Amino acid sequence: MFDRREIRYTYLKLSKRIKDFLLSDKSREFLIFLFFFLIASGFWLLQTLNNDYEADFSIPVRIKDVPNNVVLTSEPPSELHVRVKDKGTVLLNYMLGKSFFPVNLSFPDYKGKDNHVKIYASDFEKKIISQLNVSSKILSIKPDTLDYIYSEGKSKLVPVRLQGKVTAGLQYYVSDTICNPDSVLIYAPEGILDTITTAYTQKINLENISDTTRQRVSLSPVKGVKFVPSSVEMTFPVDIYTEKTVEVPLHGINFPADKVLRAFPSKVQITFQVGLKRFRSIKASDFVINVSYEELLKLGSDKYTVKLKSFPSGINQIRITPAQVDFLIEQISSNGD
Repeated sequence: MFDRREIRYTYLKLSKRIKDFLLSDKSREFLIFLFFFLIASGFWLLQTLNNDYEADFSIPVRIKDVPNNVVLTSEPPSELHVRVKDKGTVLLNYMLGKSFFPVNLSFPDYKGKDNHVKIYASDFEKKIISQLNVSSKILSIKPDTLDYIYSEGKSKLVPVRLQGKVTAGLQYYVSDTICNPDSVLIYAPEGILDTITTAYTQKINLENISDTTRQRVSLSPVKGVKFVPSSVEMTFPVDIYTEKTVEVPLHGINFPADKVLRAFPSKVQITFQVGLKRFRSIKASDFVINVSYEELLKLGSDKYTVKLKSFPSGINQIRITPAQVDFLIEQISSNGD
């Protein structure tokens, strides 16, 4: 616990030191100097602010009164950058206390060729000047032209296609590419609308992923075209490879009725890599090895190199053991012989 007498003693001692300092000659001299310094700084600031300066300000832009059947497929910038020249006091007021109202442009007031509207600075400069002091001078407005493209209810549905590269890490693979939604609605003037058949995503690059990955991807912009929605969710399911072996028989095809294929061995082992999720679904019956009679006649030897006629999709690193088999074409005796 603190001793109250000790706290009181410390307080009185500190108060006395502060009082002695403030009443000392050096303290009075410092306070007088500080007073005149502040007055001089104020006069200097007022004199400085009375000079002309330049400053940049941002003013919002809004397109109003857009009909219900019209879609702005390429909108103008959301703000104007205005450079103004005036006395420092006026510019300081703009910075600290002035709120600029948006420049409102009424859609019906402007018409364009082929649904393309251009509004020049001379059309909206007066709306900016009306918000400034009479002494302020506009030096520049950027952009000096506002342009936009609109569509009058014209739209169609187009598929989405991925742009970019997605690769899995070692012993993994990307089993699918899922886009949600897989199609988007596009709005554009008829001349542009007819040329668009596909909506492409912006390019993405994913490397060495080892788990299912989801990513929101924006659609690649096209001037004069509005996409609804403007982005899609891409899902890349990732599976791990495992190895499986099945035993598959060799089938002779196109053999004459009195001849038959005898292969040694009659079955081969097929080893392959497959995703863990599909491991159980891949069976020996999914593989076909057909050996044609004509092919064997052309060999000129009793060794046949085994080739797969068909196999399931989504597998790789296929190995056949043995790669070659011995064979003979056996004559079948007729019942009359």
